[in-house]
Amino acid sequence: MIQTATMAPEPQRLRALERANEVRLARAELKRRIADGAVSAADIILAPPQEARSWAVGDLLLSQRRWGTTRCRKFLVRNQVNETKPLEKLTERQRRMLAAQLGARVSHGLEFLHSEMEPIEAERELAPVGA
Repeated sequence: MIQTATMAPEPQRLRALERANEVRLARAELKRRIADGAVSAADIILAPPQEARSWAVGDLLLSQRRWGTTRCRKFLVRNQVNETKPLEKLTERQRRMLAAQLGARVSHGLEFLHSEMEPIEAERELAPVGA
């Protein structure tokens, strides 16, 4: 006996397509607002709207002005966060850490543009000399 796969009912498929389109449009609007400075990436990380919860943290960071792939990767590697990790999967500690660093850069202006590329060396400062 030959069995065939059943197709999803047409209305369900159309509803899924409509929902996917709504999410894409909402994310596009959110990206524009982040690029314009109306909303900060730190705010989105701390409290992501429904449409942004499955958004990769790397994509969110790239939507900011002056953030390219290299800057995004270095920032996330330094904070030990995978760039493909969805916002909803970030731990509370990761959310606070990323938001604090992004918020500090926004509030202090351009002085961080070059210093943010340097790795954090707190571990070396805390290690005893000669150890």
